[in-house]
Amino acid sequence: MAKMIFVNLPVSDLARSTAFYSAIGGEKNPQFSDDTGSCMVFSETIYVMLLTHDKYRQFTSKKIADAKATSQVLLCLSADNRDAVDDMVGKAQGAGGGADPGPKQDYGFMYGRSFEDPDGHHWEVMWMDVAAATQSTTAAA
Repeated sequence: MAKMIFVNLPVSDLARSTAFYSAIGGEKNPQFSDDTGSCMVFSETIYVMLLTHDKYRQFTSKKIADAKATSQVLLCLSADNRDAVDDMVGKAQGAGGGADPGPKQDYGFMYGRSFEDPDGHHWEVMWMDVAAATQSTTAAA
């Protein structure tokens, strides 16, 4: 079985966040969703669990950070090509998120941009030409 990742995010408005993550390509899995959380599937191995604050507090006694004011983690999704990077950031902005809170990255063989969801969680979207990156690393060595 392949390793899977479940990113758990506290959200202030579950319906708004579910709509946002649907707009950027996540599919809601109703089997693992209810009125306290939405399981958003991005691939066979990547899941984003959107949890109301009350639900999120069941997993930790720590204070929930305000992601609009502080940063605890940067999340990154890969994309198939440069256009797909721009497309996802555009969809995020169109769905109520913020585009490019971090600097755009363009190294020729690697291209990345970022967005924030409505709660301020910072996501990066990155495309990389692995063959070109490997050649660049080999040439530098």
